[in-house]
Amino acid sequence: MKTLIKILNGFFVTLGVVFLILIIISAYILIADPFGLRPIIKALQSPAENNLPITNSAQTSGAIDKNPLLTAEQEKTLESLGVNPAALPTQITPELESCLTEKLGAARAEEIKKGSQPSAADFLKASSCLK
Repeated sequence: MKTLIKILNGFFVTLGVVFLILIIISAYILIADPFGLRPIIKALQSPAENNLPITNSAQTSGAIDKNPLLTAEQEKTLESLGVNPAALPTQITPELESCLTEKLGAARAEEIKKGSQPSAADFLKASSCLK
């Protein structure tokens, strides 16, 4: 009986230590943000405030419009994913539109064209169309 208690005690102490280490690692990732996830999470949580392209306001505010098809928020989101918006197509061809519709679905492709924020999953699905 004493052996069983010692085994259970060791098991639960080990489990508690592992749990404590997981909490510490999670807190570090949440606070320090070493993987740069905070902008992606923020972009996914907040809806697009302005769905209009900012070509004129970008010139007056001094910001550089890297892609005329994208809003400033879309450009920021893509940059946080490690994508250069200037390298993306600047015109939507019928082939590109049909590829995006095929990869993302008609409803989601239309939302993105109207200014919705592309998610990381959207970019991964449509990356083959953007090359």
